[in-house]
Amino acid sequence: MTKIDTSRPESVLPTPSHTVGPFYGYALPFPGGGDIAPIGHPDTIALLGYVHDGEGSPLPDALVELWGPDPDGNLPAVDGSIRRDPATGGHLGRSGVEFTGWGRVQTDANGHWYARTLRPGARGHSAPYISMCVFARGLLTHLFTRIYLPGDEAALAADPLLSRIDEDRRGTLIAAAEGNGTYRFDIRLQGEGETVFLEFQ
Repeated sequence: MTKIDTSRPESVLPTPSHTVGPFYGYALPFPGGGDIAPIGHPDTIALLGYVHDGEGSPLPDALVELWGPDPDGNLPAVDGSIRRDPATGGHLGRSGVEFTGWGRVQTDANGHWYARTLRPGARGHSAPYISMCVFARGLLTHLFTRIYLPGDEAALAADPLLSRIDEDRRGTLIAAAEGNGTYRFDIRLQGEGETVFLEFQ
């Protein structure tokens, strides 16, 4: 019988229980994760969509994170997205006043996600966009993409990243306006209509 030295993590082989996950619904989501915009702010927009796998089926256990600048194009530098009570350690939620620009949302049983944030301002030569990170089962590494908002076609045409993407795929990065400040952005992980994902080095 071979003995395994379990005192060093690198000497222990993964068991099936180590490879079943990840389980993004445990510990990562938090109450109010999609309520990024301060309450009553006039520049609030709603973002919503579905996460689909390669066969077009919705993923009920995906997780999306959003980062975006404020309406002036400034990146927020305030704490407060996941505040904790220092006495009890309990979750306090957002202050409801400050804009942190960051949110985390789990998809529901139908693969749907929803967030409220501020309309992003332009930064540098880029058209306004919100950065998104997608976590889902079957992905060994999370995926990065962007959500551009329609409306300023000249800015979208001049955007340095969009201009490098094949014209027939650019639309996967541009949300669809649904009226009343609501935009739909569906994510397709692979297959026909696959969302354009970015690689950072």
